[in-house]
Formats: sequence, structure tokens, C-alpha cells
Amino acid sequence: MAVSLVCLGLQFEPLASLTEWHRQWISEGQWWRILSGNFTHTNFAHLVMNLAGLWVIHFIFKPEHRSFIFALFFISLAVGLLNLLSDMTSYVGLSGVLHGLFAYFALQEALNGRKSSWLLVIGVLTKVTWEMTMGPSQSTSELIQARVAVEAHMYGALSGLILGFFATKPPLLGHLSNNER
Repeated sequence: MAVSLVCLGLQFEPLASLTEWHRQWISEGQWWRILSGNFTHTNFAHLVMNLAGLWVIHFIFKPEHRSFIFALFFISLAVGLLNLLSDMTSYVGLSGVLHGLFAYFALQEALNGRKSSWLLVIGVLTKVTWEMTMGPSQSTSELIQARVAVEAHMYGALSGLILGFFATKPPLLGHLSNNER
């Protein structure tokens, strides 16, 4: 998958420094960091963990290519912009976007009639709520050698849910004839 190769390429200097999300540099006009910060990582453990999450999402939901690219772009942009509402000065990693992609595809399935997918939606909301109230996993922080940006997880999940709600065609409307609308 191309996203995996982009993330791998951005792991190396000087690209890593040129692409990380950094509040000051964004305010000085380096706007690309709003998107690119999602695709670079603190270390290879962080990269592998996030790419594994990306591949699991692909395996579970089997998204269409266009739907995936659209959701990836929208959620990446949303996470990058919404991070400006937080106290973060810098951010790297795909995890906020992963939370958004998971929420987006799970909600789409749920709204299209797959009742078991509501458990996935509830699960991602529970995880984000837990992290926001109890704090991030200390072991994950140690592994990635950075603070886990739980705000980005929340922004991603909320962005994915909003996108999923507005991008999903209700199944009932698809079954009505033109005369019944």
C-alpha cells in the first residue's frame, strides 16, 4: 500500500524534520505539516505499530480505494487542524487518523445495516473516552518514546464519525422508488 511506503520514506531525515506537525512552524506558514505530521513517526516501533493498525483496518473493512483515499485525506486534514485546538506543540503519528478510519468504516457498516458494527463504534468511543479520562498507556509511551497524543485519537474518531454519518447513504432511501420519495 502506498501509504505504508510514504510513512516509511518520511521516517528518515531530513524528511522527518520537514514533515512533523509543529505548531510554531505551521503558524509561520509551513501549512503542509497539518497533513504530513500524520505520516511520520517517532521511531520504527511507532511506525510498525501504526502500519499494522492500518493493515488491520484494511483487512477488517476492505474499503474501496476511492473511499479509503477520501477518508484518509479528510481525517488527516481534520486531525492536523483540530490538533491546533490542543496544547500540543508537536505531533507525529498515524494513530489519530487510524482512530478516524476505524470509526468511519465501522459507522458506515452499522448505518448500512450490519448491526454487529455498532459494537465496533461503541468500542472505539469507549477507548477514546477511557484515554481522555484515565490517560494514555504508559507502556505505549515508553515504546514510542513520546507522549501518546490522546487528543489526536479523539479528533480522529470524531472526524471519522462525522464523515461516516454524512457520507453514508441510508439503506432505506436506496430501496424506495422515485414515486415514494
